[in-house]
Amino acid sequence: MTMAPPSAPASVRQAVERTLARHGAVPHRLVQMLRELQAELGWLPRDVLAQLAHALQRSQADVEGVASFYRFFHTQPVGEYRLLFSDNITDRMLGNQALLERLCLRLHVRPGQTRHDGRVSVTTTSCTGLGDQGPALLVNHHQVVTRLDEARVDEIARLIEARVPATEWPAEWQQVADNIRRPGPLLGESLAPGSALASAVARGPRLTLEEVEASGLRGRGGAGFSTGLKWALCRDAPGEQHIVVCNADEGEPGTFKDRVLLTRHADLVFEGMTVAAWAIGARQGFLYLRGEYRYLLESLEAVLARRREQRLLGANILGQAGFDFDIEIHLGAGAYVCGEESALIESLEGQRGTPRIRPPFPVEHGYLGHPTTVNNVETFCAAAHILAKGGAWWAAMGTRKSSGSKIHSISGDCTRPGLYEYPFGTPVAQMLEDCGASDTQAVQVGGPSGTTLSAMEFGRRIAFEDVPTAGALMVFNRSRDMFEVARNFAHFFAHESCGFCTPCRVGTELVVRQLDKLAAGRGSRMDVEQLQQLDVLMHATTHCGLGAAACNPLRDTIAKFRPAYERRLTSLHFVPGFDLDAELADARILTGRTDTHAHLPQTDDPAWHP
Repeated sequence: MTMAPPSAPASVRQAVERTLARHGAVPHRLVQMLRELQAELGWLPRDVLAQLAHALQRSQADVEGVASFYRFFHTQPVGEYRLLFSDNITDRMLGNQALLERLCLRLHVRPGQTRHDGRVSVTTTSCTGLGDQGPALLVNHHQVVTRLDEARVDEIARLIEARVPATEWPAEWQQVADNIRRPGPLLGESLAPGSALASAVARGPRLTLEEVEASGLRGRGGAGFSTGLKWALCRDAPGEQHIVVCNADEGEPGTFKDRVLLTRHADLVFEGMTVAAWAIGARQGFLYLRGEYRYLLESLEAVLARRREQRLLGANILGQAGFDFDIEIHLGAGAYVCGEESALIESLEGQRGTPRIRPPFPVEHGYLGHPTTVNNVETFCAAAHILAKGGAWWAAMGTRKSSGSKIHSISGDCTRPGLYEYPFGTPVAQMLEDCGASDTQAVQVGGPSGTTLSAMEFGRRIAFEDVPTAGALMVFNRSRDMFEVARNFAHFFAHESCGFCTPCRVGTELVVRQLDKLAAGRGSRMDVEQLQQLDVLMHATTHCGLGAAACNPLRDTIAKFRPAYERRLTSLHFVPGFDLDAELADARILTGRTDTHAHLPQTDDPAWHP
């Protein structure tokens, strides 16, 4: 039973009523309602949440829990200008911290706080998907600013003090380059809208599915599950309604390929989704777009509208009676965990993005209980090409177990960051040569949850049977401290943990504390041993794969770059993470003790005792 909402200003109540009417007061559209209301009101007052809860017949605690889960929602007042610096490791390598401090100094505001007049707040976010043109900034969860430097930071401060709307800031600041350095079939070849779909309709649903299976296409989101098998399982699952979902929640730091595909080849993405709908008998589709890509929303909606006019979406697609399918865009709100398919579905349903216990799998019991196939942006693009050119064409590229091509987002210490498309089986060394990397000591493949390769491993090949990847490749030359790289990744995972399970919620925080202790010069060999024990524990006990992968860079860097840790060990034995003697300072003042015996020395001698 819901409580009646407390009173709120009439303008606020009317904003909530308009939003409810726009979404039909459907409870599972809560996340979109919260997003739109915050865009209008600036934040989400408790009265607003209470009014929503009352109208949606959900408890206020439930609605507040959803609002507090997503990092882009604010249940307390924030700045009129909300500035989020991307804090990915590659942004740090480009000097984002000094630029953040400079902007805070110019605006007279502390990082992480709102200025006393409510004008501005400045803080960080994990990654904006702009690793090839950082340092980057997200403004009001909507506009982006790329290639920050001191001059731009100073001008941003001036514009904010002059209260110039972010929409009126210089257009060149908000230019996002595609940076396609090595195109392949997905990045370099376009298809006429409807051509792949016409081929699918001509084949029929069964042969369409067989063509995808014959291609050997595997998911491009990192797991590499057979796309044809996933579609077949969804098609055969009992239920009158089936759902197609495109996972565009590209939250893995260092990955930005989906951003470019959605910018240049949105038609292909939607065509691939429609092909999937034809194969499995779906009528409803969703594109789950990460909140950091809010600036793409209007252009994507325009592509959908054009496809409806061309009878490539909607009722009786291409004149095929009964082929009814449409796509809706759902915008995320800053939650890395929603890249996991079951957490994404929870978010689509207006819930906190907590991964589900499996089985059942989404193909059996997904969105609102319906059989649901969730695939990556790149996967749907590939599916469209396969239907246009044939499964054999795709299978002829790559390796026996990893067919086709793979797009890689390359950033870090290289002269030509951007997108590179290669057939599977390409050596890492070739990719490093092509992107202009030199004196490279390490490559992080697949983002923080992937694999760290040392220079001895650059002959390995990108393939599911060797080095699998979701598409990110971050390059680190020999001037970089691999301990600090692992520490940055550890802070990322602790920040992004959904908090559902104790091993991830507590484990990621313990990893951060141990690494921060080493960074502060209080490390011992015991700390490294404890880090390795945490890695084992989290791999075995976390609720979902994201938590299990949180220690991957830690494990790899300890094994392959051990000196980076050894340099920080001050003792063979335990060293406290805080100054024991300083902790007794208040007690000495209270007792008036100033003698030597009132002080407690820290020592690495295990036999010492006072």
